[in-house]
Amino acid sequence: MESNYLVQIESFAERHFIKSFEKKYKGHWDITLRVIIFELERIDNLLLTSKANIVIDKDNIKIVKTEFKIAGSKESTKTSGNRCIVAWHKEDNFVSILLIYGKTDLSSGNKETDEWKRIIRDNYPKYEHLF
Repeated sequence: MESNYLVQIESFAERHFIKSFEKKYKGHWDITLRVIIFELERIDNLLLTSKANIVIDKDNIKIVKTEFKIAGSKESTKTSGNRCIVAWHKEDNFVSILLIYGKTDLSSGNKETDEWKRIIRDNYPKYEHLF
């Protein structure tokens, strides 16, 4: 039996790259975000696919990186370069969306993983101990 988790979008994620997705993709973004939330509500099942993997598993919190494509686009999930970083609180039955970004949104010259980890560490004090 699959679990359903409450999905919340953190205000930092909402204020940053999500705004640019909304502007760039308009109505397609609404559908895309609904799909992302639907998949995260069933994160156990999502982790059985190649679209998601656990990056950190510590203190009853799992940091999960997922890939997604924009609804209506012809590119694949893998090649789209779109990512979602979430904190999965399995015991508390919820998933927090920490960051949604396109690969080109992270341009500090660092490796992509190093950059999103830095962004989360710098903007989410309650998760910085995980990194």
